Amino acid sequence: MSCAEALKVQAYFDAELDALSALEVERHVEGCAACRALLEDLGKARTLIRRDAGSITAGAALRSRIGHALDGENGPAAAIQRAKPSMGRSWPFWLGALSGIGTAAIAAAFAWLLVLPHAGTGLLDSLLAAHINSLFPGHLIAVQSSDRHTVKPWFAGHADVSPIVADFSEQKFPLIGGRADYFAGQRVAVTVYQHGLHVINVFSWKRNTGLPLRDTTRSGYHLAFWSLGDVQYCAVSDLNWSELTQLERLIRSSGEQDYP
Repeated sequence: MSCAEALKVQAYFDAELDALSALEVERHVEGCAACRALLEDLGKARTLIRRDAGSITAGAALRSRIGHALDGENGPAAAIQRAKPSMGRSWPFWLGALSGIGTAAIAAAFAWLLVLPHAGTGLLDSLLAAHINSLFPGHLIAVQSSDRHTVKPWFAGHADVSPIVADFSEQKFPLIGGRADYFAGQRVAVTVYQHGLHVINVFSWKRNTGLPLRDTTRSGYHLAFWSLGDVQYCAVSDLNWSELTQLERLIRSSGEQDYP
């Protein structure tokens, strides 16, 4: 017999839920045999697909069309600003500030989904998927503020770590808010910064004892890793390396008083 929570369990399996909803599903699954069986079946199906289906990459013609479409992206932000919110939901303040990248970011996200070979389940995939997902309207910020004394306490009830939170507006990296994502079995804290028309997601989670993570680039996005104390950080953005590592240095410096 299927459970009324089956659709939510499927969304959990596809990593489409926020941290709090994911925890609710996990608690539900502990006491629901039908949903546990559903998760097992979904896992088996995914394993079979990954085993039997070869990697699919876009051909040169499709890549070219996507590239031309992105190059010709020149101002759909006005359409976003003109669009009326549905069901009484208003756009947050930062959407106007970032509207110049709104449609371009969405187009890039779809391009990533089309061009990238089938992804695995590793940490890099989770980070990149979370970053891409955040670029869609309504997914970037849960707590909206440039005040660290507002953003940092919010993580206390929503994430498994207490990250370094600071506003670097003077250095042109203003803090615009935060949210929590869920992957690697943790409620991951995400502080969100803006630099020009670029969004930078800074993920933080409890560091494990595995091999150190190395900076890398995947599908046009840079991922910069570092750790302070028992917290692992990763900044993800299409920002160039020099500016991304500048933000890393600012965050490191801000955290030195807590992690000497």
